[in-house]
Amino acid sequence: MEKKKIFNAMVAILFVTVILPSQVSARRGRGRGRTKSKVQIGLPVTGKYRDPESDQYYNNNNGAKIIMASHFDYEYVLGHKIAFLCTARGNPRPQITWYKDGIEIYSHLYLHVHEWKMEETIKSKLEIDPATQMDAGVYECYADNMYSIDRRSFKTDFSIVFD
Repeated sequence: MEKKKIFNAMVAILFVTVILPSQVSARRGRGRGRTKSKVQIGLPVTGKYRDPESDQYYNNNNGAKIIMASHFDYEYVLGHKIAFLCTARGNPRPQITWYKDGIEIYSHLYLHVHEWKMEETIKSKLEIDPATQMDAGVYECYADNMYSIDRRSFKTDFSIVFD
């Protein structure tokens, strides 16, 4: 009788670990799932923190916040100008840094960064003129101050115009 209980327990474990997962994965891809995910990618994490200092730091209203930015997907014409805008607010006023494909970019002969500083706001414009095939990629605008960092991404690709 004891051997039969052990055998039944082993069969149950085998069913749960081998047979059941294969049936679950076989159902993937058949239309919509029954439940919706409660996790949303890209949204800030909110909630209560362990101590008041952490709560005050992470929920600070003075943190850098991008309030206006260019469109996400941008198709440019070779030889023409590309321009991206990014406006951020915070106290102290945030700094804006531009990246292309994850690498910080600086002004040079064909790429210029212009900035306008107001009290708690900064506006930054990235211009590339003339645009080449090498300018295609993902550009990012990072706004940061002592309380937080906010960022926006812009994907670019080129098109060729035949005259």
